Formats: sequence, structure tokens, C-alpha cells
Amino acid sequence: MKVMVLLVCSILAVLQAPSISRAQELPAAPAARLKDLLAEAEQNNPRIRAARQQWKAAQQVPSQVSTLPDPEVMFNQLSVGSPRPFAGYTNSEMAEVGLGISQEIPYPGKLRLRGEIAGKEAEVWQERYESVRRGVLEQVKADYFELSYLAAKLGILQADQELLKPIEQSAEAHFRQGMGSEQDVLQAQLEQTRVLREITATQLQADTTQAKLKQLLNRDPSAADIETAPLTQSGVGHTYAELLKAAQSNNPDLAGAQRMVQRQKLQVDLAHKDFLPDFEVQYMWARPDPFQYRARYQLSVGVKIPIYRTRRQKHELAEAELEQESARSERESESQQVASELKQEYVTAEQTAKLLKIYKEGLLPQARAELQAGTASYAAAREDFQALLASFVDVLTLDEQYWQTLAEHETALASIEETTGLSLR
Repeated sequence: MKVMVLLVCSILAVLQAPSISRAQELPAAPAARLKDLLAEAEQNNPRIRAARQQWKAAQQVPSQVSTLPDPEVMFNQLSVGSPRPFAGYTNSEMAEVGLGISQEIPYPGKLRLRGEIAGKEAEVWQERYESVRRGVLEQVKADYFELSYLAAKLGILQADQELLKPIEQSAEAHFRQGMGSEQDVLQAQLEQTRVLREITATQLQADTTQAKLKQLLNRDPSAADIETAPLTQSGVGHTYAELLKAAQSNNPDLAGAQRMVQRQKLQVDLAHKDFLPDFEVQYMWARPDPFQYRARYQLSVGVKIPIYRTRRQKHELAEAELEQESARSERESESQQVASELKQEYVTAEQTAKLLKIYKEGLLPQARAELQAGTASYAAAREDFQALLASFVDVLTLDEQYWQTLAEHETALASIEETTGLSLR
């Protein structure tokens, strides 16, 4: 009888407290705030740093390609009558020493276009950096939410492991009194083992997620584990149309695709310019014997004539136009992909929010009420052990499913934030 009272009191105690708060009873070190981890990842993650440096490197290119080629300085010495240097310099007007400078000058507009193309390329790298940054931060959020869910699940499993002890003791007492079967005792022991297995598997999963999160933060794998705050539900707060509009304005993948279209248009313009000639200007100063002859000055202008247009420039233009069409198709494909992924995450967020409401207002209260009634009936020998154990497993399963659904809801919001650039928390 004493065991029966212990069983009823233990189960009633846990049923009187909302199950969604049971996982928050785990003693832990101060929880790391998500925003602090995001700032740490943005500062230390190697992928973000690499993308940032690539963007900064691309910013150095426009000035290089839009500048005139380096001039060429020339020294000229002409000998007369002998291959010896300066032979005939004092007695022949043909012998001379000269200096000159030569400068290549592309057709007007080419340098400007090359600079603008490189500028668009730098903007593409900027959007790629932003895409990498958001992707890493989204993964940090996802791992953080998974750790929070796993901590909640561990709390539930450990609490329920304690609750199974009086249930097992009650089954043994019934068996000794001839009111139950040995199968009930074995079933209770089997459930204890199953919960222990779930605890071990959950801890292994938590360790794996810890390693992934530390890698994103660029922390040493042997560093102390990250403690997370309990999960709380956030709301979307926007319609799908509003989110799609934000994505079209703020999504870095879409922006990068648009920058690439603009770059390829400039590349087509440059290909047209390459049908026009470039120039070379050369200026020479020559000096024979200064006491007998006057200095000579020479200005030359050369023109690079694109005579192989059908084999070079024509194909260059065709390549640029095809790449422009390809960039437009990529932009359209990216737009469709962003809209599709956003829709999926929005539906996930909406449906999981509905499921959370069903768990809180329907399934969990009903399952707890059923377990409470079954406990009282079993104590009064009006219900068999299998029904009581099934009710217990239902509560355990629904508790776990609630926290898993909440983690999925928050992860979907993290994906929406990554796609739209909005902050939903």
C-alpha cells in the first residue's frame, strides 16, 4: 500500500506542473545568449573571414584595370662606322644618343568599362560574403536551437526515469500480492532500459551538435560545452507576401545574381568597344655631338588595327552575349528558388505554430489527465498495468514531440531571417 501511495503522489506531482516547464529544471551554468554567439561567429568563423577578405581583395581590382598601362622608357644609342659604343659620335651626324617614352592608350571608354566591370565583380563578392555570413549565422541558430531541444529532452527523460521507479515498484508489489503478472514487472524494467537508451543516444547527439557549434565559432573542440537558454516560441509577424518582398529587396543571392547580370551587360559593351582600335604614342629625343649638330625630336603615333575581327572580336562578343543570357537565366532561377524555399519555411513556421498550440491546449493536458486517471485506477486495482504504462509513454512521447516541434519552428524562423534579412525575434 505504501508503494501505491508513493506511485500516485509521484505521478500527480509531475502532472500538476506543466510538462513544457519540466525540461527547464536541469541545473546548468549560465546560458550563452544567442546574440553573443552570433557576434562571436561573425568575428571568428573562418568561412566568414575568408569571404570578407575575398570581397576586400576584389575591391582593389577596379583601380588596377581602369588605369593606363605603364609607360615604357627607352634608351637608344646609334654608332656609325664601328660596332663600338659611341663610334662616330664626334664626327658623324648619324651617331646619336637618344631617350624616349612610349604609352599605350586604349580606345576611349574601354578603361572606364573595365573599371565598372571590376566594380560589379566586387559587388558580386560583397553579396557572396553576405550570403556566407547569413548562412553561417543561420547554422549557429539551428545548432543552438537543437542543443536547447536536446537539453529539454534530456530533462524530460531524466525526470521520467525517476518516475518509472515507483511504477516499477508498484508492479513488483502487485506481483507479490498476486494482483499482477511477472510480465508487468519485466515491461516496467524494459521501459527503464528504453529510457536509459534514449538518454545515452540524446547525449551523443548533443555532443555531436556541440562539436558542430564550436566549429562554427572557431572554438577549440576541447573547450567547455555551450549551455543554451530554454527554447521560447517566437512569431513570424509577417505575411508571406511581406516576407517575399523583403527577400526580393534584401536577399544577397538574388542581389548577387542581379549584379552579375549588370556585369555581363558591361562585358557586352566592352566587347563592342574591342572592335575599335587602340593607340600607342611614342616620343623620342636624340642628341648627336652637341658641339657640332642639333638635337632631333620625334613623335610617333601607332594604331592597333583589329584586323582579325571575324576570328577574335566577333567570338568575344558572342561569348559575352551568351554569358549575359546565362546570367539572366541564373537570376530567374535564383528568384524562383528563393521564393520556393521561403514558402516552405513559412509553411513550416505556420504549421508548427499550430501544432504547438494543439500540444499545449489539447494533447498534453489530455494525456496528463489520462495518466492521472489511470494512476488512480491502477492503485485501486481497476486498471491493468499495460494501460498505465501506455499512458505514461504517451505523456513522455508528447513532451518530447512538443520540444522537437518548437525547435523546428525556431529553426524555420532562422531560415526565414537568413532569406529575408529581417529579424523576427
